Amino acid sequence: MKKIVMLGLIFLFIQNLNAQGDIRFGFQLSPAVSWLTTDNSKINSSGPNIGLKLGLNGEYYFRDNYAFTSGIGFHFNSGGTLLHQYGGTYWTKTDLPTGLDTMSNDVKLKYSIQYVEIPFGLKMRTKEFGFLRYFIDPAITLGFKTQARGKITDSGKVGAEDEKYDIRPEVNGINLCWGLTGGAEYNIGENSSLVFGLGFQMGFTDLTDDNGTVFDPEKGNRKENSKGLFRSIVLKLGVMF
Repeated sequence: MKKIVMLGLIFLFIQNLNAQGDIRFGFQLSPAVSWLTTDNSKINSSGPNIGLKLGLNGEYYFRDNYAFTSGIGFHFNSGGTLLHQYGGTYWTKTDLPTGLDTMSNDVKLKYSIQYVEIPFGLKMRTKEFGFLRYFIDPAITLGFKTQARGKITDSGKVGAEDEKYDIRPEVNGINLCWGLTGGAEYNIGENSSLVFGLGFQMGFTDLTDDNGTVFDPEKGNRKENSKGLFRSIVLKLGVMF
């Protein structure tokens, strides 16, 4: 609730800047589906997270249909589940109960992460057709971790999946993504429009802060140093003023 109130206060403040014709502000409330992939064939994606993006958007038009875009917002419940084919010691920086210091083959680790996100993009839109304009918005998004919770599903550990753990030490503090959103604006007033679109985000920095050991039956015990990468599809819904 405090986060929503803070966004509301920021939104009221920046409305005073909206008197300039080349600057627009708005907000979004966008459902998102995210998942994780890795660079290790023995660690695979095993389920998405359903989350939500809530935030403020700003557009600075340097030409009629071209704008620099930015903003600030929250991405709730991003992440996903990873299935580790080999057992080992994972999440070693987390205070896990006795019995989970080692995990079985095919253990599933679920990451539920919250970020504060700041995007930087270049929006290109068409002229107005009736009440509609179409746009694309490629962007780089900088995410700062604020919370991370995890669940463990291990067939060899009864009841493990019933607990949620604070796994902030297991997740890197900054996540950097590139993405592309396409959609349309529907004019509902002189300076107001509804925004809807579909976007894809792809992380290119390692989301996981690995510090464990893999029990590899072929190569022996070795350090777990895989690279966990973020992916997301976003249904963008918002209003611009």
